[in-house]
Amino acid sequence: MIIIKAELEKIAVKPAQYPLDDRPEIAFAGRSNVGKSSLLNLLTGRKALARVSGAPGKTRTINFYSVNDEFRIVDLPGYGYAKLSKSVTENWGEMVEAYFKHRKGLLKVIQLVDIRHAPSAQDVQMYNYLKHYGLDGIVAATKADKVSRNEMFKYISIIRKTLNLSQEDRVIPVSSLKKTGGDELLGVMDSILSQRS
Repeated sequence: MIIIKAELEKIAVKPAQYPLDDRPEIAFAGRSNVGKSSLLNLLTGRKALARVSGAPGKTRTINFYSVNDEFRIVDLPGYGYAKLSKSVTENWGEMVEAYFKHRKGLLKVIQLVDIRHAPSAQDVQMYNYLKHYGLDGIVAATKADKVSRNEMFKYISIIRKTLNLSQEDRVIPVSSLKKTGGDELLGVMDSILSQRS
């Protein structure tokens, strides 16, 4: 898959603000400081499509990006940032659940975890949440440039074990800094979209 056009289409906090449910969507979810914006910029070849924030937990909206006028990438708000108030955390759950429940075009959620650390309790909770909605199966292990090739297999094995992944589930190491793993992830997204059509 080659992304030649990507633009922010809508910013929403509730279903009434979503764009029309007329195209397939692939969403991205991850902890607040996992490097989601950087990865979305890598995939789309745009330096500032998704704003990279210096303050984790800044994205508290669902951002819809139109890609090639054919499908959408959906950037879900980051979870698990300790400094967010309880009411904001509860609001996150309601916002994301409403999106999962009502969006017919949603095909898959790609979950991001930091390759250097075992997935947190919130990462595990998120993966189980995705399983509940049948949206699981793909994990992008970010910041892969921070570990050696030998360490990478060990860390991927820890991710697989902690999230209780099946043999079919994919873990794709990615590095926005080194620009690696993006093509493999785009290939996976392409196959998800082609199964739909």
